[in-house]
Amino acid sequence: MGDATTHLGHGPSVSARTLIITGAGNGLGAEIARCAVDGGWMVGVLDRDPEAASRVAASVGERAVPLVADTTDEGQLDAALDLFAARTGQEAPDGMVCNAGIVRFSPLLDLEVGEWRAVLDVNLSGTFLSARAFARRVIGAGRSGAIVTVTSMNGVVAGPNAGAYGATKAGVALLTSQMALEWGPHGIRANAVAPGLIDAGMSEPIYADPEIRRLRSGRVPVGRLGTGAEVASVVLFLLSEEAAYVNGTELLVDGGVTGSVISTLPRPQSVDGVGAGDNAPGGDGDR
Repeated sequence: MGDATTHLGHGPSVSARTLIITGAGNGLGAEIARCAVDGGWMVGVLDRDPEAASRVAASVGERAVPLVADTTDEGQLDAALDLFAARTGQEAPDGMVCNAGIVRFSPLLDLEVGEWRAVLDVNLSGTFLSARAFARRVIGAGRSGAIVTVTSMNGVVAGPNAGAYGATKAGVALLTSQMALEWGPHGIRANAVAPGLIDAGMSEPIYADPEIRRLRSGRVPVGRLGTGAEVASVVLFLLSEEAAYVNGTELLVDGGVTGSVISTLPRPQSVDGVGAGDNAPGGDGDR
């Protein structure tokens, strides 16, 4: 994937590397684009909204190219990749970040079929089509590459009234493993990043409420919300040569909150000594 000449993130990377980020017209995708350009990548800022794509590309500098495509449309994706190839002079990009996604919060009993299908189409089918378009080009060019999909802690644990969102993100995680299995022999790595409580993108309206912000921050073991830049740094690590032997994994970027559910459950202090000594119930003293 190139010669190690420039610094990206925490270690050596390569010069003139090219990357497409879907859903990069706002939120987390835009933050990943900014960090990637700062790290020396040439970035395709892909969004279905042409104004958003152009705005973000202009804001991050001359190494960004606005691309317009609906990720659920194969023809539009191919046209966007053609344009990026023409602008970069590379038949295939070095990396693809499948970030485009939508959410429709609703209790399952009230969720309309159309809303279910819309979330499924963008989050799961759009990820598949974007990644496949990238992989076909990389394999056709006889090159190697890396894919990072953006999943969610809601794809690991259920959340209230999440509708189809969590199910689609869990699906993307398994799809990413499938990509890693099938495309690894072709030199393509695929990994997922699962953001937790991040003050960016679709979550920003939630944290506009100071009390909700305080309560949620207090539930995170590290004591605060995460930032878009912290998610971006993990994405860039997984794209880099430093992660050359990382393939098929889902990495939680959540400050430990996903694994801390047990801490929210009540437990009487009277059981704190269980198992602590020879005479504790179940210990050696009960033999």
